[in-house]
Amino acid sequence: MKLTWLDTYEIALILDEKYPDIDPRVLRFTDLHKWVTNLEDFDDDPDKSNEKILEDIQMKWIEEK
Repeated sequence: MKLTWLDTYEIALILDEKYPDIDPRVLRFTDLHKWVTNLEDFDDDPDKSNEKILEDIQMKWIEEK
């Protein structure tokens, strides 16, 4: 399955599995952006992200913790 910026919940789940020791509450958006765009199944324009999307991914990741 190819991921896009709209797949915030799925991205959060994958990041939680990939980075289990990371506390998403103290995450910088620059790091989050890099980690998302480097995901194997991510297939979207890196420039299409914005603060709202990254915040949504972060909030869903926090909820999963």
